[in-house]
Amino acid sequence: MEKVNSLSVVLPTLNEEKNLKILIPEIAELLENEIKINYEIIVVDDGSTDNTEELINNLNKFNNSIKIIIRTGPKSLPLSILEGIHVSKFEDVMWLDADGSMTVVAMEKLLKQYFSYKDEENEKVIIGSRFIEGGGYKGVRDVKNQSIFSSIKNVKESNDSVFGMLLSIIINKFLSILFRSKLTDLTSGFIVLNKENIDDEVFMNKDYGEYFIYLIGSLINKNIEIEEVGYICETRMHGYSKTGSGIIKFMIRGLPYVFAALKKGLKK
Repeated sequence: MEKVNSLSVVLPTLNEEKNLKILIPEIAELLENEIKINYEIIVVDDGSTDNTEELINNLNKFNNSIKIIIRTGPKSLPLSILEGIHVSKFEDVMWLDADGSMTVVAMEKLLKQYFSYKDEENEKVIIGSRFIEGGGYKGVRDVKNQSIFSSIKNVKESNDSVFGMLLSIIINKFLSILFRSKLTDLTSGFIVLNKENIDDEVFMNKDYGEYFIYLIGSLINKNIEIEEVGYICETRMHGYSKTGSGIIKFMIRGLPYVFAALKKGLKK
């Protein structure tokens, strides 16, 4: 009998109702009919003031593989992801942003690569990268000849944060030097792996997306093989970026990334 793979998809959310209305049915369609695996979609809501909870409960009536967790503690992206991992029922987990920037097309690329290795009993961690061939940032398709000015133009015309984009580019250039690694997107936040390889501490006492730097450092220290798959990071479909839009917020948000880069990079 042929083995059927399984996957838990974790979507940390904060006021992403309009995006989830589009994204979740697309994910379910992908996993059921294209990749054909057992799955669950776990929305971990971090105190939304929109109708996210009502939306997910309504979707659950038609598909009980879709569920929601309402967090009650202080808002935290890292702890939202960790909570989703803790309640997941499958060994393989994937998480991604719920704003539409990480598309179902990109998910399919990562998952096909991941399960091809798993089927061969050669398990790897797969990360979505915006900075290798096949990848692009905020709608700019040609990563090798990518213009920062084209990216800024695309972001300014959307509800995303230009400062957030610049932060990501700068930090990743910095990290690639410190880690002395071929990995290009060390703040990706788009990953699929076996949850047995995850240490809870990488999510604890973290501010925002810098948790991912600690996660990658932990995986590298365990000699777990990591492979990047290029994907196009689109501008968000609806709503506004949580990264912050001003130079002060940009600097405050960036400090934990710099600290994580120095701490983990110098240990490498």
